[in-house]
Amino acid sequence: MQRIAIVSKPQKDELRALIPELAAWLRAHSFEPVLDRESASYVAAPEASACLVFDREDLPEAAPVLVIVLGGDGTLLSVGRIFARHQTPILSVNLGSLGFLTEVRLADLYQTLEGWCQDCCSIDARAMLHGEVWRDSHCVQSFEAVNDMVLSKAAIARMGEFSIELDGMLAARFRADGIIVSTPTGSTAYTLAANGPILVPGVDALVITPICPHLLTLRPMVVPGDSALTLRVGGSRTSASGHILLTVDGQQAIDLHPADELRCRRSEFTIRLIRLAGNGFFDALRSKLKWGER
Repeated sequence: MQRIAIVSKPQKDELRALIPELAAWLRAHSFEPVLDRESASYVAAPEASACLVFDREDLPEAAPVLVIVLGGDGTLLSVGRIFARHQTPILSVNLGSLGFLTEVRLADLYQTLEGWCQDCCSIDARAMLHGEVWRDSHCVQSFEAVNDMVLSKAAIARMGEFSIELDGMLAARFRADGIIVSTPTGSTAYTLAANGPILVPGVDALVITPICPHLLTLRPMVVPGDSALTLRVGGSRTSASGHILLTVDGQQAIDLHPADELRCRRSEFTIRLIRLAGNGFFDALRSKLKWGER
């Protein structure tokens, strides 16, 4: 029996009725539901004992053919990173506030599942970002991101000195609060708030956006998707003013040493989203970000 994983956003009251109902629907359609521990907490004890339950990070071990995400964009981002290496398709249902990436409405959940069962849905493969932290000529950590990676000073009201290299060539050196490197998917997230451009998800590009630069001439830059980027923070102090922070998708925060380098490039992995309709991106721009309204 094929397995379908269910991942939920914490503290959503509607999940108490939804998850048992969804698990029953999956069993009726010859699928075995696999729950993360958050989802399992919404299932009554007798039924929960019959479910396969995993920590969220370990869900790929169950080898599901589909992941159903019940939550908001943040829940989807974390699941996307977990399943990126396995290329498992994700059906994301919006239970959050904005839900720009989680385009499927709760009312359309079962219709979309039926469409997936009948091979009537499309797969929207979104490019991801690969980042590596290099220290003393060695890679000490690596990450995959759906939206973006941000390099910044952690101290309050202090700017940092940053430099960007593009394919080995110095592109810019400046003072700012930080730098965002984003995918086309991430162009509607943090980089948009920092006055970056909106990219259609299928564009083969990356966006480099300075955060509050101390230059009137410095603007966000769109570079080819196969570019190799190296980001550095100037200074060598280890005091609070030299504290460097790398943030991945706004969810993982890593302290860096002042001499570290962040090397970014397009990931070899993608996040694969189930879509029933083909115009969801522009619908979301208009309805959720009010794009084009007067």
